[in-house]
Amino acid sequence: MTSEKPFVRVRRKLKEAKNHATSQDKKSLLVEDECNPVHELKEYILSSFGQTADLIMENVKIAENEGMLFYLDSAIDKSQLQQTLLNKHTYQPNSHFDLKTEEGIRNYCEQMFGGAGYKLVQTADEVIKEMLNGSFTIAFKSFPLFICIGMPNSNLRQVTEPTSQTVIRGPKDSFVEASSINLTLIRRRIRNANLRFEEFHIGNETKTQVYIGYMNKIANEKIVEEVRKRLTNINVSAIFESGNIEELIVDKTLTVFPLAFNTERPDTVAGQILEGKICIIVDGTPFALLVPAVFTDFFISSEDYYHHYSISSFLRLIRYISFMIVLIVPSAYVGILTYHAELVPTQLLIKIMAQREGVPFPAVVEVLIMEFTFEILREAGIRMPRAVGQTVSIVGALVIGQAAAEAGLISNLMVIIVAITATANFVAPVYSLSAATRILRLILIPIAGFLGLYGVLLGLVVMVAHLASLRSFGVPYLAPIAPLSIKDQRDVFIRFPYWGMRRRPSYLRTAEPIKQQKTGSNTPPDMQRRNDG
Repeated sequence: MTSEKPFVRVRRKLKEAKNHATSQDKKSLLVEDECNPVHELKEYILSSFGQTADLIMENVKIAENEGMLFYLDSAIDKSQLQQTLLNKHTYQPNSHFDLKTEEGIRNYCEQMFGGAGYKLVQTADEVIKEMLNGSFTIAFKSFPLFICIGMPNSNLRQVTEPTSQTVIRGPKDSFVEASSINLTLIRRRIRNANLRFEEFHIGNETKTQVYIGYMNKIANEKIVEEVRKRLTNINVSAIFESGNIEELIVDKTLTVFPLAFNTERPDTVAGQILEGKICIIVDGTPFALLVPAVFTDFFISSEDYYHHYSISSFLRLIRYISFMIVLIVPSAYVGILTYHAELVPTQLLIKIMAQREGVPFPAVVEVLIMEFTFEILREAGIRMPRAVGQTVSIVGALVIGQAAAEAGLISNLMVIIVAITATANFVAPVYSLSAATRILRLILIPIAGFLGLYGVLLGLVVMVAHLASLRSFGVPYLAPIAPLSIKDQRDVFIRFPYWGMRRRPSYLRTAEPIKQQKTGSNTPPDMQRRNDG
């Protein structure tokens, strides 16, 4: 058996036929090739893909009509191809199929590929696009209309539990890298004809599939149109992850705060779509984007709606308190010890100073050393092999912290502060917010070293002013706190009972502001007296 690629063999045989033909035969052969749609498509595909190893081009004969089969071996499901196309009955002559007309080709497709989702295209560019998306193409010499049938490779990661947003109670499925599966996970939760998905192809080289999803008759059409416009205006060479899309579509503002909410949980996306937000699904990544995003979104977990509202409210307050601990505690420690020691009770101050008696560094340097050491350990734990990463990070933190304290480089209280701060940083349900607080914490620490608690307060005022200036697709980032909306406070710092949250967020200006009809909690029936006697 020869090792030549199929398209090389076809080209060689065609060349030999031309060399052995007579002059009259050559003229007719040239005329036939020039008028042959298969020959023109083959040459265009060869010029587009070159000598790539996964391009397959095979001669076929269907219903007494000659043609060719084109597909990329790496992009299609071969087992499905064999079941659908390579079945013997597909190639059996059928006299009632007239493949020389458009109507005849359509009749053939309806009978042979009726459930396979076929497409009839007329240009070579469309054929190339369909092949790259996992389709195979059948071209006939008799008529310039090409059959494209989508059979993308199904060797994908299966739906598993979320890795970055785990919950105790709630759905355990998460998005995967295939956008078709992600759309299915959302559609399974919202069985409503008003759920819309729109497709875009972004990236001059990658042509990455990007979808936006929203609820028609609920979502604000102006926001939907703004999302469409920003996606359409993207002009880059490649898109590989939703983070690339996030940087390109959010408001151009120098900020460390995330202006788009990212999640790998389908239930979170479905719930936010019903609230009136727009989701962005990018093929090749399990993380979807939700816009517009406001600051309070990053303190809300989907699990809050699966527990009793009292427990959910308590946990949500814990998240807000943890955010303030991460920001303030290390810098407040530096400011108090450096400039405001009189604020500390005398007994506590004596113990703190006794521990710091042999420490050779000032408080600000001590805190920065420990913060950077912990960041190194955390990053090493993430990048190292999973089998040893967690062990190295935990053991490394304990050993280094204890050794540094015994050596007199840092105080024991400093180890406690860094541990509390690091633990509180992981309370945030979304990683992008915890990454922002890490940067802000490192900014506030040297400010506290120069200006004390006044510097910390000044830094917080500047941060709040900066948050108030941010916008996410025209929506104020601090909404519904600033501007204040009383009616939207039922699901911000605390969560009201599920039957009490009737309205969608007013800052989204949805077409349908009422989410559910007015109802109340069930009351127990009147106790009936026992039967007499």
